Amino acid sequence: MAWSVRPMSLRPVMPASRPPGARSASIHRFAFTFAKQSRNVDAVPSLVVEVELIHWPVENDRLIELRSAGRARLLVIDSDIEAPVSGDVLEDWIRRPASIRDLRVRIAGLERRIELSGADRPVIDDCVLRFGGNWVAIPPVEMRITRALVERLDTVVGREILTRAGWPDGSSNRNALDVQVMRLRRRIDEIGLAIRTVRGRGYLLETMS
Repeated sequence: MAWSVRPMSLRPVMPASRPPGARSASIHRFAFTFAKQSRNVDAVPSLVVEVELIHWPVENDRLIELRSAGRARLLVIDSDIEAPVSGDVLEDWIRRPASIRDLRVRIAGLERRIELSGADRPVIDDCVLRFGGNWVAIPPVEMRITRALVERLDTVVGREILTRAGWPDGSSNRNALDVQVMRLRRRIDEIGLAIRTVRGRGYLLETMS
């Protein structure tokens, strides 16, 4: 599957407060877009994945946020800092100083790993959820909940997060989320996906394969 690459922004981003003597970091953001293939346009939706560069460990709080959200990130590590160990396909690291060329090479590695793992992940294409060569149409409220679950595949997502995703205006009642999840379970079962209830915490989306 081919990807195209374009730079999104290049600007310094630092936390509001940082340890004395900490050096500033330049945070680069890149977007990767799945290129639709001419022979199978309907089966390969366009998908944009943002890779965010994080000055680690200075921006460890931001790293935790990105891990929870299931977003791609590249850690920029000072030369005297030991690199963290992570088996997450969405995470890699590079040492400072690093040239733009080296950054692009490392990001390309992330691109390749995400591409290879993408066949095993559900993909949202407008109002359609695709997985394993199958698809199902999902109504707006359920789709907003689905998006929050897909972004955190195989991770427990709290009820408050899902409620805010489904009803950003705060118009839901106490049982609304349970009703929508019940309906969503029935829809996605036919394409090989399941939503598990984690009592007292929330819901988890997983593949049946």
